[in-house]
Amino acid sequence: MSTIPLLVCDDSNMARKQLIRSLPSNWPFRVTQAANGLEGLEAIRQGAGQIVLLDLTMPELDGFGVLAQLREEGLQAEVIVVSGDVQDEAVRRAKALGAKAFIKKPADPMQLADALNALGVDIPLTRPVAEQTSHFSDLPNVSFRDAFREVTNIAMGRAANLLSKVLGVFIQLPIPNVNILEVGELHMTLADAQRGQSLTAICQGYIGGGVAGEALLIFHDAEINDVAKLLETQEDESARLEMLLDLASIIIGACLNGLSEQLNISLSQSHPLVLGQHCPIEDLVRINQRRWKRTLAVEISYGLEDLDIHFDLLLLFTEDSVPRLREKLDFMIN
Repeated sequence: MSTIPLLVCDDSNMARKQLIRSLPSNWPFRVTQAANGLEGLEAIRQGAGQIVLLDLTMPELDGFGVLAQLREEGLQAEVIVVSGDVQDEAVRRAKALGAKAFIKKPADPMQLADALNALGVDIPLTRPVAEQTSHFSDLPNVSFRDAFREVTNIAMGRAANLLSKVLGVFIQLPIPNVNILEVGELHMTLADAQRGQSLTAICQGYIGGGVAGEALLIFHDAEINDVAKLLETQEDESARLEMLLDLASIIIGACLNGLSEQLNISLSQSHPLVLGQHCPIEDLVRINQRRWKRTLAVEISYGLEDLDIHFDLLLLFTEDSVPRLREKLDFMIN
C-alpha cells in the first residue's frame, strides 16, 4: 500500500512532536514538518500535504492565511486545524475557509483518528508488522523555552475564548514570548507594553506545586473608555476600576487554569489587586523592583479585532520555579 503524504504545520517543536506521536504507527503516512505557514504552503505545492494538520497562530503566515492561499491557488489538501485558539469565531472562520475539522490543543489521539477517518482515507484497522510505518524517526528536539511557549499558547487561547464571549468581539492572539529577565530587562519589556502611555496595572499572585509568581495585566488608560463602552459600564471611576478587576480575573484566571491543567499543578490564586493606576512605567518598576529581581517572564498581548484596544499580560514566575517547570515539561515531552 502506498503511503499518504501528511504535513504537520506548526511553529512549535513541541506541538509537532505531540501530533506526530498521536498518529497511529500502523497508518500509512509519510510525515513532513513545517515551522510556519509559508513553509507549509511550499510543502503542499511540492506534494507533501495531501492531508495537513494545521496550527492557526504562527509567524510569517498564520493558519487562516494558509487556508485562504490554498483556496486562491486551487491547491488540493485536506486540512484539519489543530489549534489553541478555540474561539467560536476561530472555528467558524477556519471551516468557512475549507478546514474539514477543528481539534483543540493538545490534540486527543482518538479525536485525531476520528477526524482522519472522516476524510475518507482508506486506512486499514490493522496492517502486518512488516508494513507498519513509524512516524517517530524524525521527531523534533524541544527546548524548555519552546515547550513552555506551547503550553502558554494553549492557556492563552482558553483565556481568549472567555474574553471573546464577555466582550462580544474576536480576540487576535499573538505568539507568546518567553524569556528569563533581569529587572532591567523587565523594565524594558514593560516600557514596550506601555508604548509611551500612562497605564493601570492589575496583579494577581499564584502559588502551588513548587511554582510561584505573579500575573500582571496592563491596561492602557487611553483605551479604557472604549472597553467600558463595549461592556456598557458606568462612567464613574470606581465602576471602571471594578470592570478592570473583573476582566483581569477572567483573563488571568483562565490562563493560569490552562497552565495548571496541562502541567498537572494545582495553583492557588489570590484576588486581583491594583498594582498601579494612571501611572508611568518607571513608577511601576521602582515600586516592585525588589520582588522582580530575576524572573521567567511570558509576554502576551491580546488585541481586539477592528478596535484599537490591547491587553498586555505578563506571567512572572520566580526564578526558583524554573526547575519545577522544567521537570513538568520534561515529563510531557519525553
